[in-house]
Amino acid sequence: METEKKLYANRKKHYDNLLKKQTETVSFISLLRFLVFASGLGFTIFFYLRPNYYLCLSVLITTLLIFVFLAIKHNKIKHNKIRCSTLSEINENCIKRLNNNWKDFSDKGEDFSDENHNYTKDLDIFGDSSLFQWINACTTYLGRKKLKDTFSAPIYGIEEIYKRQDAIKELANNIGWTQRFQAEAILSENKNHNPEELFQWVVSKNEFFLKSWVIAIIRILPVITLSILLSSLIFSKVSYKIGLLGVAIQIILLSIGYKEVSKNLDTVHQYKNTILIYNKLLIHIEKKKFNSEYLIKLKEKLINSKGLTASFQIKKLVNLVTIISDRKNMYYIPINILTLWDYQCLINLQRFKKASGASLKSWLEVIGEMEALNSLGSIAYEHRNWTMPKFQEDPPIFKAKNLGHPLLGTSRVYNDVLIKKSQNILLITGSNMSGKSTLLRTTGINLVLAYAGAPVCADDFYCSIMDIYTCMRTSDNLEKNISSFYAELLRIKKLVSATENKAPIFFLLDEIFKGTNSIDRHTGAKVLVSKLSNENALGFVSTHDLELGEIENTNVKVKNYHLKEYYKDDKLYFDYKLRPGVSTTRNALYLMKMAGLEIPPDIEIPK
Repeated sequence: METEKKLYANRKKHYDNLLKKQTETVSFISLLRFLVFASGLGFTIFFYLRPNYYLCLSVLITTLLIFVFLAIKHNKIKHNKIRCSTLSEINENCIKRLNNNWKDFSDKGEDFSDENHNYTKDLDIFGDSSLFQWINACTTYLGRKKLKDTFSAPIYGIEEIYKRQDAIKELANNIGWTQRFQAEAILSENKNHNPEELFQWVVSKNEFFLKSWVIAIIRILPVITLSILLSSLIFSKVSYKIGLLGVAIQIILLSIGYKEVSKNLDTVHQYKNTILIYNKLLIHIEKKKFNSEYLIKLKEKLINSKGLTASFQIKKLVNLVTIISDRKNMYYIPINILTLWDYQCLINLQRFKKASGASLKSWLEVIGEMEALNSLGSIAYEHRNWTMPKFQEDPPIFKAKNLGHPLLGTSRVYNDVLIKKSQNILLITGSNMSGKSTLLRTTGINLVLAYAGAPVCADDFYCSIMDIYTCMRTSDNLEKNISSFYAELLRIKKLVSATENKAPIFFLLDEIFKGTNSIDRHTGAKVLVSKLSNENALGFVSTHDLELGEIENTNVKVKNYHLKEYYKDDKLYFDYKLRPGVSTTRNALYLMKMAGLEIPPDIEIPK
């Protein structure tokens, strides 16, 4: 990790140095522009008053050319300056993540939080201190959505996961490319805007403007009108009134189609910056040579049957968007009247829709997929000692050596875990704060990473593809008149119903039935554990009910494990290590005393 941290620091230093030089260059060019303008203006006035109009005009033109050149240079360096600043910030955030200071990252994925999801709330996938906040490098709407779907709705089979692993390892070895890709996405405006309206617009066609006779009229009429007007200026026998009649006809045509034209052109103009930045990202992908099968196939989606790249096709749309952007300028009105420019643009838009409209969504989804893979690639780059999971089809299994929670940094504790079909339930007992819930989350969040194709926090990791179900954090809902206990029952019901489909299930149940009396809790837990032990399911059940440990004596598929605490110098400590058997320690009274509750002296506090 220290090596990666040093590499990030060196990259940040490199971009900071470039940023400093570019800041100095921008200041110098700004001064130079002022001097060119001032001296040019002075010499122009001087030669005008001489008078020497030839030199006056020469100085004026030269000044304008130099000024425009410097302005272009200034904007280019200014843009590079912003890019360097962005790249410096990206590396700074990577260092923060390695230092476990990532919890102030602004994008927590809170908009993806779902109280009713099978596991994302309980496993901290989205929201404060979440997996998404920790690793997300996506900035576009489709990129964030793809990463969200990867974490919350994985649909990959074993072979595809292995291919994703290769892709993620390849991206981890191309950190410079991935960071530049991320920087381009960050620089876009409206980057998190849902492009669904654009997708719907680009596949909707107006066949009228694709008819050959309509195109002929729109193309030829302005040529005739302009020819007549120009001829009337040169030849006295040609009446300008005929040209004005042509202008009048064109004004009428523009008025008739104004609503339809504005609707289409305004829609595409709304996405000007989005289209421009997506085109840059497409070019970034197209220029990169990939070696892994998954990335090669992803890139192939950007080439059509004629061998044309997505960026080449979308360039036509970029050019149109640039032209359409001038519609609000005053000079656009006379040009539009004389050339029917709105209709020319609309025809070209319809042609783009017909040729490439259906492909636009898949192109942009490639960008989203690449952003999501880049995020996961950061894990592989920053944690080279973590392992890529191996998978088994059947029977279901979960086996991990030195398994740790990926978000806990240096404070994490490692445990070995084995759950298999012949012993499919680990019953975890332990006193308060001993780490039972963290152990369950450690297992679940690593499974989420495994199904995404990412490395997991373990030395070895072997599992099957299983649907994850959790019941850990339940709360009441006053609006729906649902108590926390009933909310827990609903989640248990969902789990039990899922087992009836016979698909492999992985469950994490924390302190089940805690909202009822001890007798009902004990009885209910025994019934549930017994049922789950006979299903195609693996998982954990944690509890304070030590008597549940007796289930192991009558059910060979249940295995007891516990977490314990110890006392030193009258202080309570935990080692968070998983041990066989039922817990033999208690700490509730000790914790009550530490919280200020007075315990009668005749009551013994276990230590």
